[in-house]
Amino acid sequence: MALWTVHGDGRITDSETVAPQERLSWPLTIGFGVQHLVAMFGATVLVPVATGLPVATTLFFSGIGTLLFLVITKNRVPSYLGSSFAFVAPLAAAREQGTAAQLGGVLAAGLLVIVVGIAVKALGVRMLESVMPPVVTGAVVILIGLNLSHTSTDQFSKQPLLAAVTTGLVLICGVLGRGLLFRLSVLLGVAAVWAGAFVFGQIDDSRLDALREAAWIGLPQLQRPELRPSVVLLVLPVVIVLVAENVGHVKAVSALTGRNLDGSIGDSIIANGLSTTLAGLGGGSGTTTYSENIGVMAVTKVYSTAAYAFAAGFTILLSFSPKFTALLGTIPPGVLGGLTLVLYGLIALIGMRIWTNARVDLTNPTNAMVGGAALIAGVGDLTLRIGTLEMGGLVWGSLLIVILHPVLRWLRAALRPS
Repeated sequence: MALWTVHGDGRITDSETVAPQERLSWPLTIGFGVQHLVAMFGATVLVPVATGLPVATTLFFSGIGTLLFLVITKNRVPSYLGSSFAFVAPLAAAREQGTAAQLGGVLAAGLLVIVVGIAVKALGVRMLESVMPPVVTGAVVILIGLNLSHTSTDQFSKQPLLAAVTTGLVLICGVLGRGLLFRLSVLLGVAAVWAGAFVFGQIDDSRLDALREAAWIGLPQLQRPELRPSVVLLVLPVVIVLVAENVGHVKAVSALTGRNLDGSIGDSIIANGLSTTLAGLGGGSGTTTYSENIGVMAVTKVYSTAAYAFAAGFTILLSFSPKFTALLGTIPPGVLGGLTLVLYGLIALIGMRIWTNARVDLTNPTNAMVGGAALIAGVGDLTLRIGTLEMGGLVWGSLLIVILHPVLRWLRAALRPS
């Protein structure tokens, strides 16, 4: 059987959407895959840079993990698995203990996520929904988009002219464009401004030097993990964040495509856990479903998993070429800031769409107060240190909404029965 059915004659009109198990012509599919590659690259590289893990190895396992995700979810859930920012704080805190100890933490987190996924699949999604109803999953999606806003605005402010032009081109193509101009708005906006930055000398000299010096061919650096209890304890909160992100991703895709994907939530969590486990075994950073790519789908209305398969395959090839990795590393911060200004905003709005579709009652004190506190913790990037562990707003916001909401909802029902 073919993995994907061809949508129509392989082309698409402005009013059409492409379902996950459909594809366009291969040239168009590759073009949409490149958009996903560009969207995920900056964040996926930033995490290993911040934690001291090898970039090429992280890219390799990111691509492998994405392909596994598509297989395990049976091509139903379009997603790219990139580096999870939830790992930055614990892995940075464990950096002095060595790379092997850091990878042991990634491995332990991946195994625990697999266990959660198996439990969800065995006991049914209703078990998870009792803990993570739409008010929680919607809040997590909103939280992800708004928490990342600081990254976007920081990059924007570094090169405001490039950023403004990028945002303008993406918006003009995405709002006013028709046909491919509309569908490829992300790629066209980034490519045009990136090329202009090369022409007018706006690329950082150190990145150009790295591009010139990089070898064309090189093998990813594989390393073995070492399980240390102190590091494993550091990464335990990450497990809750990864599960919440996966549930939020599936709900977001459901909201975009109009399809009920609840039956794929367990598979999604298992796949992400397996991807993170493999990364921990080989030397990469832990992975998660990527919000940047949700933003791309929201813009293009193309949900084909074939585009993700191409992006994953090309990422694996890139991991064997330091030259191409260095080339993508020359994308100016302003270009990424201008792009993500649009994409992260779309992510937050998708979370709100989950709320409105589920008719979440925001007059209910549990929904309003816990959800509001979680969003402020995330948007304000609340950062607290517990011993040697420093956790940021994404972690605290997720913990607040995922843990406190079901507990307070149960207590309110028990103390104030109708």
